[in-house]
Amino acid sequence: MKIIYRISDAGYSKVKPSYISNEKCLKNAVEVFRDADWLVIADNCSLETLTMVEGITDCNIEVVSVGHGAGTFNLALDKALAFNDDEIVYFIENDYLHKSQSSKVLVEGLELGASFVSLYDHPDKYLDPSEGGNPYCQGGAEDTRVHLTESCHWKITNSTTMTFAAKASTLKRTEEVLRKHTAGDYPKDFHMFLELREKGELLLTSIPGYSTHGETAWLSPLTDWSKI
Repeated sequence: MKIIYRISDAGYSKVKPSYISNEKCLKNAVEVFRDADWLVIADNCSLETLTMVEGITDCNIEVVSVGHGAGTFNLALDKALAFNDDEIVYFIENDYLHKSQSSKVLVEGLELGASFVSLYDHPDKYLDPSEGGNPYCQGGAEDTRVHLTESCHWKITNSTTMTFAAKASTLKRTEEVLRKHTAGDYPKDFHMFLELREKGELLLTSIPGYSTHGETAWLSPLTDWSKI
């Protein structure tokens, strides 16, 4: 498994819990995915942040000055497209926490035959659109199919964030769509995954989630993430 971790001191303005920070999230990911091969893409990071990264992991660090998430994702994608077809690639943004068995669970999801896997059970799938939920989840529920693996259930879902996993062969096959929706300053992840689904590329999410986005309003449900 290859981990491509993107970190920045800039980022977007979000309300985050007190236990979410660049340092905490990186330490958590390095521990959970300690057996993977790592690359960190550090965008517009201060010397303090770079020193912090170097103190947590001895992996390769690519220092860049791109200034936006779409651009750094494309850099990450460039790296991923060079991997062997069967290699699992997990793109991680710098404000996610993971449960201890996430590496094993991620592999289970891909073994179900999904094109893409997310460990983040996005709570927008449980809210009606009138309450700020996903526009395809009328009544606060998503029409889906549920699968079972050794560790958890999985559901087919219509979208996720830019923290997701796929085999390198899938990334090569879908590169045009991935590039299309990351051509500006901000990734259009919702529309990206909708188009991928229209093309038959299914996305699976673990339920309950084995990771969470570190945004107070959108924490993955049914887990006390402050204890991770």
